[in-house]
Order: sequence, then C-alpha cells, then structure tokens
Amino acid sequence: MTGPLAGFTIGVTAARRADEFGALLERKGATVIHGPAIRIVPLPDDAELHQATQQLVSAPVDVVVATTGIGFRGWFEAAEGWGLAGRLHRALENAVVLPRGPKAKGAVRAAGLVETWSPSSESNAELLQYLLRMGVSGKRVAIQLHGEPLPDFVNTLIAAGADVVEIPVYRWMPPADTGPLHRLLDAVLAGQVDALTFTSAPAATSVLREAGDRYADLVSALRRDVLVVGVGAITAGPLVAAGIPVVQPARARIGSMARELALELPARATRLRIASKDMEMRAQAVVIDGELRRVAPAPMAVLRTLVAARGRVVSRQDLLAALPSGGEEHAVETAIGRLRTALGSPQMVRTVVKRGYRLAMEPA
Repeated sequence: MTGPLAGFTIGVTAARRADEFGALLERKGATVIHGPAIRIVPLPDDAELHQATQQLVSAPVDVVVATTGIGFRGWFEAAEGWGLAGRLHRALENAVVLPRGPKAKGAVRAAGLVETWSPSSESNAELLQYLLRMGVSGKRVAIQLHGEPLPDFVNTLIAAGADVVEIPVYRWMPPADTGPLHRLLDAVLAGQVDALTFTSAPAATSVLREAGDRYADLVSALRRDVLVVGVGAITAGPLVAAGIPVVQPARARIGSMARELALELPARATRLRIASKDMEMRAQAVVIDGELRRVAPAPMAVLRTLVAARGRVVSRQDLLAALPSGGEEHAVETAIGRLRTALGSPQMVRTVVKRGYRLAMEPA
C-alpha cells in the first residue's frame, strides 16, 4: 500500500486545474473520478463586458475589487483586444485596489497596478467588511465578478451609498458533455466514492441540479456515506444549504484540500477485526493486514451489507437486494465466492446453513 490515500476513490467536480488537483491526489495513492460540473466561458467579445469597460474608462473609479486572477487577467486581455488596455490602466491606477486572494493579487501586479489591501481569509465577506469600514458613500466601486452575480455583496454596497459597476468577465455554464458528471453521480449513489470535492459554488449547485429525480438519494449519500470537501465557505454554501456537512481546509488551496483528504479519509475508515485479521474499508477496496485488495462492485455491495450487520447473519434475500443488478439467488453465491477470493481469506465470510452468511467478527 502506497500513500495515505491508497485505495480511496475521490470524485473531482472542478473544471479548472482539475488535472493538477487529480495528480496531487493520485500521488497520495487515490483513484480519481473526474466529472466536471461546470465549464468556464470567457467573454472577450461579450457586449456586456465591453459596455461595462467603456463605462468604467469614461469615469474612473475610486475602488476596484479583483475577485479572481483568471478573471482580472481576462478583463485586461479583452481590453487589449478592443484597444482599451491603456485607458483601463489609467482608470484604475489611482484607485484603491482590493484583490480577494494571492492569485488575484498576482494578476493585479501583472497589470502594472498596486494593491492596497487583501483579506487574509481570501473571502468576499472580509472584503465587504473592509469596504464598509473604509466608507463607500458617494464612491464609485468596480467589482470584477467571478462567474456569477454577487447580489448580496453588490446590494450591501449600494445600500451604503456606493455607485457600483459590475464587470462580468466570464460565466459558469453547464458542462458541454454531462456524461462524465453523471457517471460520477452514478458512482456516488452506488457507494463507489469515498469523497467528493468542490472548488466553486457553481459546481456545487450544478451537481445538486444535475441529480434531478435522484436529488434526495444524492443528498442522503453525501450526508451519510461520502466525505464532502469544499475549498472554502463560499464554495460550501449551496451544499450546507442542502444540509450536507462540508469539510474545509485551513487555506483555500487545492494543495490544502489534498492534505485535508489525506488526514480525514483514513481517520474515517471503518476498521474491523475479522477472523484474526485487521480490515479497513474503502469504497472500492479493502485493506487486509496492511495489504490493499481491490473488490468488484457486486462483492463489495455484499461486503458492505455484511459489515453493517456487524457479525449477525444476513439472509440470501437481503444480500440479493443489495446487489447492484439484482438477479437470482445463485447471484449471491457467486458474489460471496468472489468476495472470499478478493479478501484472500475465505474464513472471513462464514456460511450459516439454511440462514445466510455472516462475517467472522471479533472484538475490536
């Protein structure tokens, strides 16, 4: 067994930097299922962005809020294409520049501007409190949006007397191909995923929406069986609103997310003593006395049912109901045989004549 995430299966819903995040997880031993929940659509030729930029350069602003690095860079690239980059720079160079985090700060500096302040939490909430303390009454504030409107943020500033200019640089859209996302949801609902990760609130919203008539089953699985990790409080918002517990890393970084997963998943693993052997459960594997052993879906479904019984006898009918594709009673015997082979120790699963099967449980 190699790495703290060996044997764990992790779902990644990110559209951007998904390969980088997946590689981080795989280096820690995880199996990654990628189902992008959104796609980022840049708007370099968008009339709305062009109009907002024209409006801004015609009357320079007092404050500019940069919410994302990719968005702020995209704004200047679009302005360059329209021949407005110089005017945009002049409109912003004397403003109070407030990047939300390090990436936005890097984009601000790359544009030849100097930031005034940036929140340590990298959150919109802290940015808003700073603006309100600073006082925005009578001031013109430009907000570079990060894929979706920020009505609470904007309306609070307007109520405080600010003249707000919203800059929509890119939008979140549903994925062009929803197949990978639905395959990921299928795996979650089949109990084949240990953790599901999110790096944006729109991705979380998209996953819940794409569940469709399986919404209740998905929410139940995410509340009970799957570790849900969001990069920050904003990302977690739609999930928390659905009653789903969300683990958040100390820092809003994909590296911090990977480290959090490497700590949380092993700590949550079910550990049992069976037939003088130590067993740890994974969604698609088990660890027997430190050896990782993969288990196919049907025998894994049987194993989960036996584990839930904690050594009590489970009837063939109940095991048949647990099989992903159902079938006749002999399908249970086949799955039990495959399970014993996968575990590498037939005595771990005992046959109870005329009653069913049980695990040879021992006190922990």
